[in-house]
Amino acid sequence: MKVEQKGHTTIIKETKGDVKAFVENISSQYSTYASQNLILDISHDSSIKEKDLDIFKELSKKHIKAKKSLVIVADNIDFNKVTSSIIVVPSVLEAHDMIEMDEIERDLGF
Repeated sequence: MKVEQKGHTTIIKETKGDVKAFVENISSQYSTYASQNLILDISHDSSIKEKDLDIFKELSKKHIKAKKSLVIVADNIDFNKVTSSIIVVPSVLEAHDMIEMDEIERDLGF
């Protein structure tokens, strides 16, 4: 797991090929990241499928409830088949864009 801080956003990159352990690790250390917007980068694992992303649901709900953004970076998936309760984009740049839009919406009271 590689962690990088950029402004009000923390980028956590999964490096071991075990997404379930990655989510468990983030969940166990959640208090460390609770005040930051999160980008969870699992893009290097090409075996990830849409149904595998369901393990991020609870973490995403918890983070949204805290009024912060959580965006997952994954490619080689059909984005139309991903549940609407999580945000998934194909690149880190698009993840930053999504967080910026979320921040604007929160500032405007949406």
